[in-house]
Parts: sequence; structure tokens; C-alpha cells
Amino acid sequence: MNIREGVSLRQYNTFGIAAKAKFFAEISALADAREICSHKQFVKTDKLILGGGSNILFTKDFDGIVIKNNFKGIEVVAENSDNIFVKSGAGENWHNFVLHCIENNYAGVENLSLIPGNVGASPMQNIGAYGVEIKDVFHELEAFEIATAEQVKFSAADCNFGYRESVFKNKHRNKFIITSVTFRLNRIPKFNISYGAIEQELEKMGVKELSISSVSKAVCNIRSSKLPDPKQIGNAGSFFKNPVISQELYENIKKEFANVVAYPSGNEVKLAAGWLIEQCGWKGYRKNDCGVHMNQALVLVNYGNASGDEIFNLSQEVMDSVNKKFGVTLEREVNIV
Repeated sequence: MNIREGVSLRQYNTFGIAAKAKFFAEISALADAREICSHKQFVKTDKLILGGGSNILFTKDFDGIVIKNNFKGIEVVAENSDNIFVKSGAGENWHNFVLHCIENNYAGVENLSLIPGNVGASPMQNIGAYGVEIKDVFHELEAFEIATAEQVKFSAADCNFGYRESVFKNKHRNKFIITSVTFRLNRIPKFNISYGAIEQELEKMGVKELSISSVSKAVCNIRSSKLPDPKQIGNAGSFFKNPVISQELYENIKKEFANVVAYPSGNEVKLAAGWLIEQCGWKGYRKNDCGVHMNQALVLVNYGNASGDEIFNLSQEVMDSVNKKFGVTLEREVNIV
């Protein structure tokens, strides 16, 4: 296996931050994972598992080994009258996986089109968009446990999914390398087009007969109009989670800000973080090479050579201003290293 030293991580993170890894290796099989994790030089070395690099902000060099997850392959592993169970390697690009499902008429992930990153990150983050989350289509995953070198299966219950949360972001952080994810997809689509502007976009597209392909295209159109392409401007998509607050706090905010953007969330209320940030005047803000995107205040951007520290400090300023104006605490969705 090729283990390299002093590797720039700029091409491996969508923010385009010029951090370095002390050691770097790419793995595509269990034998690779076992070789690295049993290597006497790396047994006690800090490890960072890296997928598509679309939800990470490097604020410094990584003084350990970065393990790039390149497990590939997509296959149908089971099916019944209602569902198709599709297993994907964790290193597959997420949007390419969605397109594969659409081409084969496997329904359920079309609302999650154009989300950056790889398949392995999808259960870690419980990614979601337009009324659908990974937990809605998740069946199981396989993961390599670094401490024991054993392959372990996780059910949905084992993953303890929450809003942009799972056990892999807290309790099991950097303890496992997710190698594959199996999704339970539908033979007959259950369309979810009431969230956001999907219905309006479908109408604008002139769609007469609904299909998973048309829903995916509508979602792609909406995302492309609002969110910057990381290949053109460094970013990690939504930097903050939408905060969930008490009904009481929501009522107090609504008294002063009647047009507050909010959605029911059980007995609580979910606010649109982008709206809160925009009200604080951040939309389109730029200082040197870091800023807040002009079309979506939820997205922090690197216009070229911003450091991770600069972007992190900007995120803190945004959080402080929202808390001061609304009494709401924002939480970062992006992983900080």
C-alpha cells in the first residue's frame, strides 16, 4: 500500500483549504484497512477517515494519518414485491449513486439529488433535503472497527439517527470506517414534492406526468440556483443546522418578526437558519477570501485562499449575531478539524 507523507489536502476537501496530512493513504478493500490499522507505526497514531471532503473544515494540518475511503461498487442484494435493497460502496459519489437509482427506477432518494459527498457520509450525517432523510431509506451498513479489525453491521436503530446526527458523529467518531451502505428503495414511487419549491419548479418545467427523474431534475435546478458549485467556489454546502426551538421562544420571536420562516417539528419549531443569518445582514458579506454566499446565507465560502481559521472565526461571528438578535443558538453542521 502506498502511504505518503506531507500530502496537501486541498484537493480532498470542497472548501479548498490548504491543510496538510502528516501521512495519507487510500483504501479500497478490507485488507487495506487491516494493513494500516495494524501497522506498528500507525496503531497509536490519530486517524481521520475522509470521504468526499464535502462536510469538513480543516483549521490546521492533521498530525496523524488521513485515510481516504475509496470502497466502490453498487449492487442489488435483495428484493421483494415492494422494495429493492441496493448496496453501495462507501466511496461512491452520492449524486452518481442517486442517478444510478433513477436510471434503474429505484425510488426513494430522488429528493436527495446533487448533495455533495460520498455514500459513506450519508448515514454519518443522516443527510436530508426537501422532506427526505437517509433514515427514511436506510436498511443497514457495514463498517470496519479500527480497534478490533472486525467488520460490524449496523441497523437503523444502531445508528441512532437524529437531525444531521448519528452515532458516527459522536459516540463512534473516528472509531469505524464505513465500507458499504444498503438502502431500502421502492418499486413504486412515493412522491414527496410539498417541501420547498419543488411543485413550483415542476410546473415551471412543464412536467405533466410525475416521475422520480423529473423530481430529481427539479431538485437539481433548485439547488443549482441557490447553492454555489464547490468546483467554482470553495464551500461545504449548509454550514449550520436549522435550529429547533421551543414553541414559547418561537412565539416571542414571531411577535417582533412576523415573517420568520419556520416549520413544525413535533412539539417544537424548526427555524430556517439561512433566514436568521440573512436578517443579521450577513448575506453576501466578504472579508478577504472568505465570506457568506450572495444567494444563500447558510453557506460560507472560500473565494480562493482563505484559511480554515478565517472561515471558522466568521462562523462564530455569525452565530454570535444570531444569538444576540434572536436568542437562538446556531450549531455548525460541518465537522471542524
